[in-house]
Amino acid sequence: MAIVPQDAVYQKSISNVEEIKARQGRLLLIGTEGDAHLAALTADVLYLPKVHEELNPLLYTIPAQLLAYEIACRRGCDVDQPRNLAKSVTVE
Repeated sequence: MAIVPQDAVYQKSISNVEEIKARQGRLLLIGTEGDAHLAALTADVLYLPKVHEELNPLLYTIPAQLLAYEIACRRGCDVDQPRNLAKSVTVE
């Protein structure tokens, strides 16, 4: 999975994605609506609306978290109590 919004590092991200494709890697891309280059790389593209570049982390995190949640549920993992989670509490 690659997050490829049209931002300042777009060309570097595309270069990395193209390298994965060249090695026959399976691609799932999350990119900016209207980006025809992503459709040329793979059919598995989730398009999000174009927003100000500083808002991209907020917008692109949501589908990535939902994907991780669905994968964990389908694998039978307990999403409410993940293994190896350590809780640290500091009392002053």
